[in-house]
Amino acid sequence: MSASEDRLWKHVGAALDWVDQANGRDDHEKTLRLLKLVEETSEVAAAYIGMVGQNPRKGVTHTLDDVAAELCDVTVTALVALATITGDTTTARTALNRHLARRGPRLAALLNATPERTSA
Repeated sequence: MSASEDRLWKHVGAALDWVDQANGRDDHEKTLRLLKLVEETSEVAAAYIGMVGQNPRKGVTHTLDDVAAELCDVTVTALVALATITGDTTTARTALNRHLARRGPRLAALLNATPERTSA
């Protein structure tokens, strides 16, 4: 495991411990953690809207770094939710690795089947 992957899972474990200690992990809390993921995703949309200046009243209010930071929040929140649902970070990591192993060949097949794009 790479140092960055190890750092990521340690962070997810610390966040999981923190929310477990604060809120427990009953069915209601599991639901709220899934809803937290939806909330974080909406923050990505808001940051992107702000980056492109979609709202003429507000103009440009965010940067690409802001959007990237919100996407990172979504990633960590999703992994905490995954660890919540699967039971712990070790099981969550195994589930993610298994998922990626199943999806990897499909993605490779799609990439190999896609005709090369040429610029006009």
